[in-house]
Amino acid sequence: MTNEPPRPASWRASGLRWLWLAAAVIVLDQVTKYWIEQQFVLGDRLPLLPVLDIVRAHNPGAAFSFLAGAGGWQRWFFTLLASGVSIAIIVWLRRLPFVGHKMLGVGLALIMGGAIGNVIDRLEHGYVIDFILAHWWNQAYFPAFNVADSAITIGAVCVLLDAFFEHRRGR
Repeated sequence: MTNEPPRPASWRASGLRWLWLAAAVIVLDQVTKYWIEQQFVLGDRLPLLPVLDIVRAHNPGAAFSFLAGAGGWQRWFFTLLASGVSIAIIVWLRRLPFVGHKMLGVGLALIMGGAIGNVIDRLEHGYVIDFILAHWWNQAYFPAFNVADSAITIGAVCVLLDAFFEHRRGR
């Protein structure tokens, strides 16, 4: 016998109610990337703040350009990985009660929306379009990223915070 809560009876009582957030991330991600494609050519850079630029960059790899020069197989590997993670998240959200699991539901939806946003790029272009460039006064640069990457990062933080608070509640 487990202490696992019962599964929600309907999708409305489950974490699937957070799928709107994943859809919003996908739309915002794709709209911003489309705008970048229309306004910038590869390598164009527009300074916004002393520590923030808009730049058009293409990333065939994963985070921080990991495996960017791997020869093309990584496109399909990361597409399958993100697709598998998205399917797992849908199953997790279906089993997750909506009430009492807000931070976890938000985190999972953000991760899924970001993963799908980048998968769309990989399938359409063979690379991910990045455009946010943070740096420290033109001295130290953080790799360029996009809305999908931001959503994945914020979602991961939400999932970790949920695990931390859940652990503390269990004490």
